Amino acid sequence: MTVEHTASTSYYQEKYRPQFHFTPEKNWMNDPNGMVYYNGEYHLFYQYHPNSNVWGPMHWGHAVSKDLVHWEHLPIALKPDENGMIFSGSAVVDWHDTTGFFGGESGLVAIFTHADEYPGTDKPRQRQSLAYSKDNGRTWTPYDGNPVLAEPRIIDFRDPKVFWHEDTGRWVMVIASGQTVSMYTSLNLIDWEFVSEFGDGEGSHQGVWECPDLFQLPVDHSTDKKKWVLLVSLGDEPDVEEGSKTQYFVGEFDGKTFVNDHDSAKVLWVDRGWDNYAGVTWSDLPMASGRRVFMGWMSNWRYAIDTPTSTWRSAMTLPRELSLKTTREGFRLIQTPVPDIESIRNEGQTFEDMELKSGGNLFKGLKGNALDLELDLDVTYTGSVRLGLLQSEKEETVIEYDVSSSTLSFDRRRSGDASFHQSFAMTQSITLNVPDGRLKLRVFVDWSSVEVFGGDGEVVLTNLVFPGEESLGLELSTDGTAYVHKARVSPLKSVWKQVSE
Repeated sequence: MTVEHTASTSYYQEKYRPQFHFTPEKNWMNDPNGMVYYNGEYHLFYQYHPNSNVWGPMHWGHAVSKDLVHWEHLPIALKPDENGMIFSGSAVVDWHDTTGFFGGESGLVAIFTHADEYPGTDKPRQRQSLAYSKDNGRTWTPYDGNPVLAEPRIIDFRDPKVFWHEDTGRWVMVIASGQTVSMYTSLNLIDWEFVSEFGDGEGSHQGVWECPDLFQLPVDHSTDKKKWVLLVSLGDEPDVEEGSKTQYFVGEFDGKTFVNDHDSAKVLWVDRGWDNYAGVTWSDLPMASGRRVFMGWMSNWRYAIDTPTSTWRSAMTLPRELSLKTTREGFRLIQTPVPDIESIRNEGQTFEDMELKSGGNLFKGLKGNALDLELDLDVTYTGSVRLGLLQSEKEETVIEYDVSSSTLSFDRRRSGDASFHQSFAMTQSITLNVPDGRLKLRVFVDWSSVEVFGGDGEVVLTNLVFPGEESLGLELSTDGTAYVHKARVSPLKSVWKQVSE
């Protein structure tokens, strides 16, 4: 089986261009914004600079999808105006017209940060504003009374995430406020009241707090037991090895105050890779679906403006369904790729109920750079298992599991072009416990990225790679004997081909 794409200059075929991850048609993109579901469409807005492939005056780019896999690009939704650039924020469905914008009907409201400078100074100013849409998000009207919320005492006051809190009958805003997040409530999305602050002495403070999200999840798939999850991203600091990243807290929220269930010093990371930042979840998904779907910006502020792509820069992670699991250490976030991705899976090759011994390569002869790989192995009688991706004579990306130390590692030191930044060529290792010696991995490879879901989704590694076009080889090997319950290699179709044909 050979599954490969050859880079060219045709639509969505440029070198390194992801084939089943979201990317802008051209120019710079960073944080996902305003993710909301309405009238059968998933809306994705994003930080966008339409005039360059590096960061600049921020707009909201816009795309919609029916299935979270195939995307339709739409015109820019929000542009800089007299109140400043359009920084990150959220969008909600105002089902009961609490704003009065929709004449008693429902509609979309965006809540975002306007960023400029205090008049006559170079001091940054960040204030919160509204825009609304009466036509399914196709056009947007700025609210005449913008901005609706300001806090002059705080320089970094941005990225509002808003949701309706049913128990108190109010809108809740969680917003980044320096090294904390602040909570506000409102009856109409226009008039806001401060109610609490969270974060002092809690979790990690190795970077400014950004892009919060607060939502409820069932515990262990129970319909009765639920907890609140607070996501907080941390900006890049030069003395922090990993660059920008995202942490989470699990606890209780009563409509005003969030209380952390874990020890305040405990730090929980959403993704242990280097390239998942500023991720948030979709608002207003149908209650009956029970889904909470997350997507992050697949890059790192450490080297984001330097990555070796042309015409466009940056991608989003795969959309992921979130849940909570009870462990001996406390509650832990579980992430699994949305099942919708299976709609683009081609028939591949499956290996079942067999032994893999030292010196063998189960994937010998297989090739590809747009793949969905699933491994279910018994590793009781081996020291390590090695999964080689995007291999050629000079390049490879390596995922390895060491049984004795229960360590899953990712090595991109030889993964391709790493010359653009000294921090890029690296290895990382994390703990992945395998009950009863059963190692489960699901790995997505997409031209210039690798996403690894370990176990049942309790460990995730998301990393960029920039291999040469000839680096297509695959390897699955061991230094002992591993029993293969199942190993599947499935090529994935390009979600953009339909646009160019």
